[in-house]
Amino acid sequence: MKALELFLESVIFRSRWLLAPFFLGLIAATVALMLKFFKELAHLLMDLFAMTGPDVIVSILSLVDTTLIAVLLFIIILSGYESFVSKIDFQGHEDRPAWMGKVGFSELKLKLIGAIVAISGVELLKVFIQMDRYDWVDIGWKIGIHMTFVISGVLFALTDFINSRKGGDH
Repeated sequence: MKALELFLESVIFRSRWLLAPFFLGLIAATVALMLKFFKELAHLLMDLFAMTGPDVIVSILSLVDTTLIAVLLFIIILSGYESFVSKIDFQGHEDRPAWMGKVGFSELKLKLIGAIVAISGVELLKVFIQMDRYDWVDIGWKIGIHMTFVISGVLFALTDFINSRKGGDH
């Protein structure tokens, strides 16, 4: 019976590698975002003098938005891989982010919601710059969705704070 238990535990432990293709897929998604970024940048540079001031700002905010999403993917890829698949052994590398290997699930969750709130905030700023293109119902929905992200972030942080005060695990 002990041999069966050890075999089962070994299979379960080794199955973590099934997650690796998901992280490779997120790398491919990051490449897609990079292509979108350069397309938007080319559009901005080619049409710069024909664009209105608000259109230039919205185009730049789209670049910021795409960058934030790419950073979010990067955080998910590195933290998720290190947390659930295998440690990345570049301890002495000068470019290794300081947070790598130190971000647990709780911290990852807060980083993710923070990035989502930032992305939502950029999208909302784009709407405010182009308010004449939206009706008040759409603007209300966008504000409501953004506030849902903000409140969710605060509740995640509050839950983690309460859990850490009780001495709970993250």
